[in-house]
Amino acid sequence: MGVPPRKRLSASDWTEAALGALADGGLAAVAVEPIAARLGATKGSFYWHFSGREALITAALELWERQDTEDVIAEIHAEPAGVPRLRALIVGAITSRDDQGARAELALQATARHPLVAPVLARVTRRRLDYLSEQFTELGFPPGEAARRAQLAYTGYLGAAQLAHATPGEADLSPAYLDTMLRVLTSLP
Repeated sequence: MGVPPRKRLSASDWTEAALGALADGGLAAVAVEPIAARLGATKGSFYWHFSGREALITAALELWERQDTEDVIAEIHAEPAGVPRLRALIVGAITSRDDQGARAELALQATARHPLVAPVLARVTRRRLDYLSEQFTELGFPPGEAARRAQLAYTGYLGAAQLAHATPGEADLSPAYLDTMLRVLTSLP
């Protein structure tokens, strides 16, 4: 019996595996040898696609940014404008805390000052805050108030994600909690 031929890996395969490693073990887990072992590949396959670990990290960060910000915004923007869209955004963000993107975000927050991570987190945060602010503006809030509520919504999301991660038994992310959060965020001053 012969050895089955190895599947030829693409740069996308390596990037997705790196994002998975990041979500599971943080930035330190994005290491060539363990990822190669997980993929059943050699380091040579890695170096065929990437110049080094930093290039792989950069690709994983770009993938995370696209999937967990741009793709989410595009999907949410298909919802009816106003409270339904804002509800879909908040509920989707908070209830997806167990998925790979949410776990990756928590890992990235822990390494926010890393030179490869910092600009991506800054860009993602600005994009998300701007989008949230647009949603509050569409609800009739003036720009300054819309920006404040966007920041409140985003910090609420980050806090809920961290609480659910660190002490899951203390995190009430029930529909009643999410309804209260949305009601507070959209109430008139």
